[in-house]
Amino acid sequence: MQKKTQIHIGKIIHDELHKQGRSAVWLSQQMHCDRTKIHRIFNSSDLYSDIIFEISKILNHDFFVYYTNRLKEEE
Repeated sequence: MQKKTQIHIGKIIHDELHKQGRSAVWLSQQMHCDRTKIHRIFNSSDLYSDIIFEISKILNHDFFVYYTNRLKEEE
């Protein structure tokens, strides 16, 4: 069985945020946290599901789809 590359969810969130023309400061304001937490999120390859859910709602983008797609690939 070939090992799949890891999903780096923080990078995916970072890329989507910038695709939407938004900044880390904007996201920190939406999440009511400081900017350093946002940068920790960007650098994380794994996050708690509640954080992914909150960011999905804020950015109106389903970040869980990357995991479900991986499941389908591995079946």
